Amino acid sequence: MAACVRRVVNAVVTKTSGAVLEQKRYVRGLRRTPVRVLVPDHHTDKVIKPPPPQQLEPSQRPVRRRGEETAERRENSECVKARSEGRSGSDALRAVTEQDPMGAVRFERAFPGDKRLARLVSVARSRTFREHQGKILLEGRRLICDALDAGANPQMVFFSMVDRLRELPLDKLKRATLVKVKFEDIKIWSDLVAPQGVIAIFSRPDPSRLNFLNRGHSLPLSLICDNIRDPGNLGTMLRCAAAAGCHNVLLTKGCVDAWEPKVLRAAMGAHFRLPIYPSLDWDDIENHLPKSVTTHVADSSCGIDRSREMEDSEVIASHKPSKAGEYGWVRTKPNRSNIRYEEYDSESDSESENEGLSLPRVDTMLYHERWAQSPTALVIGGETHGLSVEAVQLAEKTAGHRLFIPVVPDVDSLNSAMAASILLFEGRKQLLKIMQTSEKKRNSKVERQFS
Repeated sequence: MAACVRRVVNAVVTKTSGAVLEQKRYVRGLRRTPVRVLVPDHHTDKVIKPPPPQQLEPSQRPVRRRGEETAERRENSECVKARSEGRSGSDALRAVTEQDPMGAVRFERAFPGDKRLARLVSVARSRTFREHQGKILLEGRRLICDALDAGANPQMVFFSMVDRLRELPLDKLKRATLVKVKFEDIKIWSDLVAPQGVIAIFSRPDPSRLNFLNRGHSLPLSLICDNIRDPGNLGTMLRCAAAAGCHNVLLTKGCVDAWEPKVLRAAMGAHFRLPIYPSLDWDDIENHLPKSVTTHVADSSCGIDRSREMEDSEVIASHKPSKAGEYGWVRTKPNRSNIRYEEYDSESDSESENEGLSLPRVDTMLYHERWAQSPTALVIGGETHGLSVEAVQLAEKTAGHRLFIPVVPDVDSLNSAMAASILLFEGRKQLLKIMQTSEKKRNSKVERQFS
């Protein structure tokens, strides 16, 4: 304990004959409360006690305003909450709401060892959590802005600099919790090589409630993704569907989750430009399509001699295999509800099933022929297992065709995302041509009436 020595003038002793001044040296110990004065050893019987605190009358006591009491209680509650979570009071005070120097937005500063970012990012990356808790993770200014423009509901936003936060539409973040964290923490939990310093947690959006800006440019063209398990391929398909002006995108239960971070990065904001309905049964898929739709399936043209395709297209069109093994582009086992955990049989079992399985009869057609003349749906199958039997049955039911893209000999097939982009833009071209032709006929008819 630190101590200081000072010269103290003792009390004045008053006598009848006069006054005597006596000087003595004391040592005063520095304590918080109460303060005691320690005297030398030969004066142990003399202890000077501090005077009692002065009692104030009720009229003289300071009056606290309601706002001051609320702020003090809030600060105390933060400290109590911090102690209950194993943090110190100083760390809790750092999490109190602050305001940037420009006064544009109020935010929280994360305390040291804050686990909120790590916990939310970890659970948002889990498909089970996204489906049951209804949360998605978006990273980057452009993707977050697209979600806010479409009307998605933000819950929490983590940012490293206030300038990064000002790049977002602040008027749409009033109900979200804004937390300022270190850039090193964002870099640890980010999937990007060069993070932008902003990560947001959104409620899982409902496609029927979002405001899509490109709805006025959409065509009666739907994309059905059947058992697409590669995140990059699915994201590219969604991006192509948005660019081609598709009306909607339907995903079967065998597809990868559309809100996976890799799919979001590959789609480049396509999730907020057209409706995407995930995890659908084939009965639900038919409910999302118009009644007069024609469903076509993409064919990799396996089992057919491609060297003679351009020379004799009539022979190709008349080729109607009767067994699943002759198709090559159809999965031999029906789609199940738990297709993610489906165990595929050995080659011998598959061959025995192929012999007794009869698939629907669907004629083939080259991709540049006239196949998109009315509301159309296009089914793209996965590269590993191909199309499901239900997709072929839907094509037969709606008088659809097997569309294939001719390639040079000794080339296996195109990437599923690349084939989808070629077929979607070909369907867009055909639908636009029909719409333009019908519009010209209607205009000419009106002119004849007024002439």
